[in-house]
Amino acid sequence: MTTQLITKSALALFSYILIITLSLPTWAADSSPKTLNVRGHIYMITGQGGNIGVSSGEDGLFLIDDQYAPATPTILRSLKKLHPNKPRYVINTHWHGDHTGGNENFAREGSVVVAHKNVRTRMSQEQLIKLFRRKVPASPEAALPIITFTQSLSLFLNGEEAEVVHMPHAHTDGDAIVFFKKSNVVHMGDIYFAGTFPFIDTSSGGHIDGMISAVSMVLQRSNPQTLIIPGHGKLSDTKTLEDYLNMLKAARQAVANSMTQNQTLEQVQQQRPLAELAKVWGKGFIKEAAFTQIIYDSLSQ
Repeated sequence: MTTQLITKSALALFSYILIITLSLPTWAADSSPKTLNVRGHIYMITGQGGNIGVSSGEDGLFLIDDQYAPATPTILRSLKKLHPNKPRYVINTHWHGDHTGGNENFAREGSVVVAHKNVRTRMSQEQLIKLFRRKVPASPEAALPIITFTQSLSLFLNGEEAEVVHMPHAHTDGDAIVFFKKSNVVHMGDIYFAGTFPFIDTSSGGHIDGMISAVSMVLQRSNPQTLIIPGHGKLSDTKTLEDYLNMLKAARQAVANSMTQNQTLEQVQQQRPLAELAKVWGKGFIKEAAFTQIIYDSLSQ
């Protein structure tokens, strides 16, 4: 009987992981984890999902995001090289599974999961990602954040304050940006896709104007020495983030100009208002037509 129960439990977990993986865009699975020292005790781990931020020091470890569930064992091995203890906290920058898929695993390892209250709400219920026409099932109770906030909170660990700030209606309605004040490092989650058009989940409350506001705020709080961890892509500085902001503004204006005669989405896409920008920024998983649709949907709300 015990063996049967274990088998059923394992099958249920595998089915859940499979559904989550198939329900998300293909950019989320990149490669095996690679660890980069950003500055001092701050690290960035790339791999199967969004970029993970790590603070490792005298008070232990805490993470920003945790990628997909199957990646947890390799992430733990990478973390073991930085600190002998398991992570004390995991901060989710938003609800998507390539950033929260490891929540349940890390909670079982003793980590406390923290996120904006909208992240817990969305993870608690089935979600539809409109752009991909995919339904994402509700997460298990054990995967849900157990500490939530509405505007901001701070963690005072490893010799500095990590300020977690909610940005409303940017990539989603539950985005958080993490400022490591002493280290002068920022983790932006999926508000920032380095070098490419971003995915904005308008079905989860995301909006092009919120993205522009969030990126502008980070630049206002930064200086030329600030290092920026994107949700996807390479470690960046303020110059590359400024280029990204200029792209967002130009793309918004180009699509808005094409919508002035009440054209349908298909008509706007046929005009190709983002054709020039796509030559530089359209090489990621979000292509020209998809980003046109994202902006169109934002401005139509």
